[in-house]
Amino acid sequence: MGFFSFFSKEKKETLDKGLAKTKESVFSKIARAVAGKSKVDDEVLDNLEEVLVTSDVGVETTLKIIKRIEERVAQDKYVTTEELNRILKEEIAALLTENNAVDMTGFDMPIEKKPYVIMVVGVNGVGKTTTIGKLAYQFKKAGKSVYLGAADTFRAAAVEQLLIWGERVGVPVVKQKMGADPASVAFDTVNSAVANNADIVIIDTAGRLHNKVGLMNELTKIKNVMKKVVPDAPNEVLLVLDGSTGQNAFEQAKQFTLATEVTAMAVTKLDGTAKGGVVIGISDQFKIPVKYIGLGEGMEDLQLFNRTEFVDSLFGENK
Repeated sequence: MGFFSFFSKEKKETLDKGLAKTKESVFSKIARAVAGKSKVDDEVLDNLEEVLVTSDVGVETTLKIIKRIEERVAQDKYVTTEELNRILKEEIAALLTENNAVDMTGFDMPIEKKPYVIMVVGVNGVGKTTTIGKLAYQFKKAGKSVYLGAADTFRAAAVEQLLIWGERVGVPVVKQKMGADPASVAFDTVNSAVANNADIVIIDTAGRLHNKVGLMNELTKIKNVMKKVVPDAPNEVLLVLDGSTGQNAFEQAKQFTLATEVTAMAVTKLDGTAKGGVVIGISDQFKIPVKYIGLGEGMEDLQLFNRTEFVDSLFGENK
């Protein structure tokens, strides 16, 4: 199924609206950066570098983007400030392509071996449980049967929230008593999913980062226990990050990628912030695909990340 067959006008409008604060901030900064200039020169590039860094793209990624634009300017000899946006879009999209930003084509992903097990990690407060609920909704909507595992057994609120989502979406949630062994919950969830021929299992985990060794041991134990039932589990380790925290999201990504093997990322809360540039930097720095972005509170507001549409919404011409 091709990308344009599922990325509807409504989804594009949600994306544009969700990134509006970031876009407004970036555009106003770029306008100041090129004020009074007709061509892209060293001063414009220096100003653009500052724009990207202050838009939470990150220093290292910004330097890569600036270098690419410098090469384009040198190659084309004369680049007007009007052309700068187009070149910026092209180079950032190209950078994301090189850094494993894969455009997914839907939530109805082909599953060769059932169940497909997703272990979700992230600190408390980033929207982890909400993201799990929205994922369950999207997968169920795509015709998949889903089981949720409440393995964040240290917070009653996390278990309750997952139960509420399970009820809302209409998918079973496996839980145990507070303080139970998270690995035991994960084992029970995967077992139940196999017994009922489910397509997808999503396991919520605790988000405590104060002791990285403890976190690493806990996540490793959860993985090992699940493998006893499904040898390939987990098929995906999804890290959820709060986009509104900007550079703090980089630090969280760094800590979790050291603690466990993260294979995909979801960046949430982009609709309430001007820090949407963090998606570009995180994708580039960690070479881990951003698969989902959160653009609001609604069930439909978790979108598949598409680099072309994202960059277009962020740097496209104001309509």
